[in-house]
Amino acid sequence: MTIITVYAVFPTPADAEAIGRAMVEERLAACVNILTPCLSFYRWEGKTSRAPETPALFKTDSDRAGRLIEAIAARHPYEVPAITAWPADALPAYARWVSES
Repeated sequence: MTIITVYAVFPTPADAEAIGRAMVEERLAACVNILTPCLSFYRWEGKTSRAPETPALFKTDSDRAGRLIEAIAARHPYEVPAITAWPADALPAYARWVSES
């Protein structure tokens, strides 16, 4: 079984917490780690922008990753949210827990 880490950034810690909690309650993610706010620089609408953002790491399995990404995007306040995913090696017991959760 493949564990997937989904990374997303949110405009505020409250947004990250609300969406993170919903994803765990809906069983699309086994857990979410909400990290310390960071400073992001990016191009948007032809300008370089600067904004504080709150990153979060969601853990899920390959069967739920697509639905998780779609559910985060549907609730996300950004017009084009930054959501990426990658496979992660994990201890077998942890991988089972993620899949069962």
